[in-house]
Amino acid sequence: MVWSSCGILYIRCDFLHFYPRKERFATKYIFQFARILAFCFLGEILHHVLPLPVPASVYGLVLLLLALNFQLIKLEDVKEVGTYLTGIFPLLFVPAAAGVMELWAEMGEMLLPILIAIIPVTVLVMVSAGKTTQALTGRKNKEADNDAAAE
Repeated sequence: MVWSSCGILYIRCDFLHFYPRKERFATKYIFQFARILAFCFLGEILHHVLPLPVPASVYGLVLLLLALNFQLIKLEDVKEVGTYLTGIFPLLFVPAAAGVMELWAEMGEMLLPILIAIIPVTVLVMVSAGKTTQALTGRKNKEADNDAAAE
């Protein structure tokens, strides 16, 4: 159904009413994505206002984390879209990889310093991620054992 008011067309989205749940399928994801984009935008604003060498995406993530911790927004308000974006995260590296392949000739001259920088950092990240995962998994296992013993 389309109707006009003051020369502007308004389109009523009837297809949203076919989804049987309480919330509409498309609007739920659009609003979740809009919430995440709002925090990205706030991060951009902070990046331009504060004179710190911190990327805007880090500001946005910290703001989103604070909003979740202080329950300004609920996890359910961003969970599905956040999970989806995390799932397609490797796809976002394709343009960067294409750029590296384009600059391969210039990087060939600096290959040894690049490898000297990349290899230790990669090992450090893998070790720290593994230790963190082991610590968190051990904590969850201990909590589950304590809960089972309490029952």
